[in-house]
Amino acid sequence: MTGGRILVPELQQLLSVAAWFLVISFLQLSLYPALKKTFDRYAYPAAFAASLLVFTLVSWYCGLAQLPIQLALVPFIALFAYHAATLRYIRDDLKAQWRWEIVFLVFFFLMLEVRFVNPAISYAEKFMDHAFLASVMRYPVVPPLDPWFAGGVIDGYYYLGYWAFGCLGIVSGVPSNIAFNLALPTVLGISAVTLYATGDLLLERFRYLPILALLIPNPAIVWQLITGTAVNPAYDPSLNWLGTRVITNTINEYPLFSFVWGDVHPHVVGIFNQLFLIFILAYAYRKWSRLSGTARWGVCILAALSLGSMPAMNTWDVLIYAPVVLIFGVLMWWRDRAASGNLRAAQFLLAVPPFSIACYVPFYFTLKAGTGGPALVAVPSDPVQFLFVHGFFIALFFLILARDIAKRPHLILVAVPFVVAGYPAAAIAAVPAVYLLARRPVDIPQVLGMLGFILIILTEFVYLKDNMGDTYFRMNTVFKCYNVAWLLLSVSVFTMAGKALSDSGRIPGCTKQQKATAVIMAVLLLAAAPLIALPALSSDSHSLDGLMYIDEAHPGDAAAVAWLRALPAPADIRIVEAVGADYTYYSRISSFTGIPTILGEPFHEVMWRGQRGGWYGERTDDVRAIYEQPEKTRVLMEKYNVTYLVLGEPEREKYNVTAISTDVTLAFSQGGTEIYRLVA
Repeated sequence: MTGGRILVPELQQLLSVAAWFLVISFLQLSLYPALKKTFDRYAYPAAFAASLLVFTLVSWYCGLAQLPIQLALVPFIALFAYHAATLRYIRDDLKAQWRWEIVFLVFFFLMLEVRFVNPAISYAEKFMDHAFLASVMRYPVVPPLDPWFAGGVIDGYYYLGYWAFGCLGIVSGVPSNIAFNLALPTVLGISAVTLYATGDLLLERFRYLPILALLIPNPAIVWQLITGTAVNPAYDPSLNWLGTRVITNTINEYPLFSFVWGDVHPHVVGIFNQLFLIFILAYAYRKWSRLSGTARWGVCILAALSLGSMPAMNTWDVLIYAPVVLIFGVLMWWRDRAASGNLRAAQFLLAVPPFSIACYVPFYFTLKAGTGGPALVAVPSDPVQFLFVHGFFIALFFLILARDIAKRPHLILVAVPFVVAGYPAAAIAAVPAVYLLARRPVDIPQVLGMLGFILIILTEFVYLKDNMGDTYFRMNTVFKCYNVAWLLLSVSVFTMAGKALSDSGRIPGCTKQQKATAVIMAVLLLAAAPLIALPALSSDSHSLDGLMYIDEAHPGDAAAVAWLRALPAPADIRIVEAVGADYTYYSRISSFTGIPTILGEPFHEVMWRGQRGGWYGERTDDVRAIYEQPEKTRVLMEKYNVTYLVLGEPEREKYNVTAISTDVTLAFSQGGTEIYRLVA
């Protein structure tokens, strides 16, 4: 025991990893035989993402009905028992799936190593991410309780990713402070498997290339590493944000940064689902005419589940992928209409959109939209900064499209109207886009690439209004759209590169021994990467316990958190703690326990709720009065149905606490942190 908080010992951490891995493996293995008729040889890799989405859907409805989350395992247990009883698990077949399992394990444990050297829930959005995760695990109801707004629920923000991994934590018995550090390894592992399956589907050689989408940086970070200076000096030169603050007043994250940075945030969690939908679209486009009726319905149902999960997982994704699905549906219908008839050819187009809405119909009745309508961009991106974000992709596309450009040089003129209109970045993206559009025959990689370029062109002209103010008016639009564009462009360009390398005939084949050696070297390099490349992010607390650092830094708070986390979880337990600035140690008790406080991280709440009704000033003033005016403590705590009052270092710094109300009694005290219970 350190500072009064029982640490999660190494053995328990190992058992947590084992339990977590066993649960996700059980889910995947249970669903695998059921997908064989639909995905054939890709059933095993498809089952990784599909099983997590199905589990999330079933557990969400358990939460909606306020049933035990453990009931979500029942369908999987039934499937496993049925498949075992009907001899669907064949040893030789399972042994043949080793490569998919190896890819998952390599990337799962690679990310686990990254989290092990930097586990702390201590900066950026990690307070919020853990607060939501802990809230779900503590009291899994739909919609989940908002830990930073006592009496409120999470209805102004997309939370399904937190729900998915919170429920995995519940059924595996893994506490939230460790589940936090197991979520991203799971996302990365599933994403890598899905990308490898996509490469295997579209390529005869170099099938692994699409995985580079998760591993490559953008040109800006390469420039920073070489020169030691930021592309955009407007940001903190001591950090330079690792190439993610390139285009002025926007965020330009890329997957490698997002995973290393370690926020379990919706835009990162949703990556596995984006890639799964891309795989399904590619599979459907490539195989549709040869699929049986049952298989076609299976593809439609899983595509709908993936698309239908996006509004609740990361709403920005569905704004983009809904049109993408429609485009693929139209292309499939147009191509197959003569050979298979209009109805069969249009089945994907007609079935997926309504099924996707039907998946989470109750969600739409609880969601309060926090984003306004579209508006025109007045200040487009600087072209040099634009290239420092997308330059690698654009250079590769120009290289791959060199022959097309030589044959049709006049198409370059498509850039002229954009330049004349004052949108040079859009002009740059328009050139490869038009050459992809002109290519025949139409194939999946060129469609994905064209859609990626159209997306980043649109962000030069249009943004969605939000509460970020006039300076950062397009920050979220660029942030979320670039995240999607990165995946579309990378899958496209690396698939096309693999095809070009195969067609060139200049790359000699490798022997099995050479391939095995290359794989071993790549795995060793990946395993060593976190230790070599992450010294700046590495902490002294090498562990998977995200709250381990507070035992030394804030022992009193650590003990208080442990005490509160050990309490039973009825809905009416709430706390009051100091209200301070976002992204700081304030709101630490609600963040680490998931127990709702009167007001935590106010900027986040303003983003989600606006300030209508004057709640911000009212709650801020009421919290101050609770601490500074003992005669008002009871009435104000009862106003918000608050059970416990926390008094620690942040409260003493923030407020003039001269006396404690006689209406509360001391329930806990250790290391300078006290918790008072309201007297009944």
